Amino acid sequence: MVVSELHKFLFDGLPVRGMIVRLTDAWQEILARRASNTSTGAYPAPVAELLGEMTAAATLMQANIKFNGALILQIFGDGPVKVAVAEVKPDLSLRATAKVVGELSPDAHLPEMVNVTNKGRCAITLDPKDKLPGQQPYQGVVPLHGDRGEKLDRLSEVLQHYMLQSEQLDTTLVLAADDKVAAGLLIQRLPVKGDANLEGTAAGDRDQANEDQIGRNEDYNRISILASSLTRDELLTLDVETILRRLFWEEKLLRFEPQAGMLGPHFACTCGRERVAQMIRGLGVEEAEGILVERGDVEVGCDFCGKQYRFDAVDVAQLFTAPGDQVPASPVMQ
Repeated sequence: MVVSELHKFLFDGLPVRGMIVRLTDAWQEILARRASNTSTGAYPAPVAELLGEMTAAATLMQANIKFNGALILQIFGDGPVKVAVAEVKPDLSLRATAKVVGELSPDAHLPEMVNVTNKGRCAITLDPKDKLPGQQPYQGVVPLHGDRGEKLDRLSEVLQHYMLQSEQLDTTLVLAADDKVAAGLLIQRLPVKGDANLEGTAAGDRDQANEDQIGRNEDYNRISILASSLTRDELLTLDVETILRRLFWEEKLLRFEPQAGMLGPHFACTCGRERVAQMIRGLGVEEAEGILVERGDVEVGCDFCGKQYRFDAVDVAQLFTAPGDQVPASPVMQ
């Protein structure tokens, strides 16, 4: 199986950087786990396409920042897709899931899935790995509509709007996904430099300088037009070398070593029995015992990886018993 890969590059002498991600085995793992879930079944095609684009975009965004923590991209609203989530860690391990609560047409787009009444939102959360006392994750939220209230049909349009608002940087995103590949191309104007900037600008002045450059850099505008000509089929079917050659054959690129395998994008889930145990404790003893009476055990499945965690009556009793009073637990069944 072809492994997922991430390619970074710079345009020599120009204030523009780029990345291409191709999720193959990692994306197929996500879809296969969902399809094997007997309670939900496979994602409908439009949902899989949206979730694949989100996973590719989240990978590009995580790789584009220096941040020691998880980047979580969420889309939520009032359509048949209640929420869709893609999470990427600093080591490019990733997972994704979506909750579908209603019927949708085979050709549904973003507005029909999550933005029926134009109240849908996109949230990008940066959750630090080593939080300081009292430190909260950073979250930015943007609507799924443009400045004039028009519904946006593409996830790429939503994220470009987010990048413009949050970083004052021109960004071009091309995203695509099917049942085999989730891929994305990101082109971004480089920010005005900090200490190395010849103007010696302070942070506030630097932000203003970045904002002043929006839409005005001719080199970025030219490269953005080239990048935007990439079609969905080309992004899904062509290898990275061919894409770069077709789009930027007149530009001089500085390429970085591709990231692949365990050093590149790969599927991983951070669920665990102890995490599920904490969740059950959070329900409280009465709620947990009520589930035991009704079902005979407490069974929880991870929405991301599909793994099932089962807690019988002895296990649940252990969760609400002081450590010194515990008896040997029953055999673990997962």
